[in-house]
Amino acid sequence: MFQLKTLSPDAVPRALAKAERYRLLNEPGEAVSICLDALEIDPDNQQAITTLLLAITEQFESDMTRVHEAWRVVARLTDEYERIYYSGIIHERRAKAFLRHSTPRGGTRVYEWLREAMACYEKAEALRAPDNDDALLRWNACARLIMSDRHLAPVSEEPAEPLLLE
Repeated sequence: MFQLKTLSPDAVPRALAKAERYRLLNEPGEAVSICLDALEIDPDNQQAITTLLLAITEQFESDMTRVHEAWRVVARLTDEYERIYYSGIIHERRAKAFLRHSTPRGGTRVYEWLREAMACYEKAEALRAPDNDDALLRWNACARLIMSDRHLAPVSEEPAEPLLLE
């Protein structure tokens, strides 16, 4: 195996800026690697944790097993608003990734995950700074997605028809 090289503490801000650029270039795997390097030097760096979390969630479509990793990362956020807001992001991105896979009868599961995201965004809204409407924007995006797709609906509570036996 290889011994990974260690960043210098002074290089962490520049590395995190590079990680953000990789995310914007749709290279979340590169961003994850950079964030892991930064977190080796500064394990509580909230910017690195947030960037890592976003890069992981950007990989949900190709690897849904990363959801568990995302939950472990979000738990490392120290700010309550951030932890709740990014929990909503995990639910929302999981729902959208699942939706893109066109799983038969998956609309109820997607709906539930979007509603969980919306609940997180409502909790975050109550904690937000006066000039921060990010949670409202995400809530509205989830609501619009649900309203635009008739397959996204809660589980039907309709009673089953009894079988007629002869």
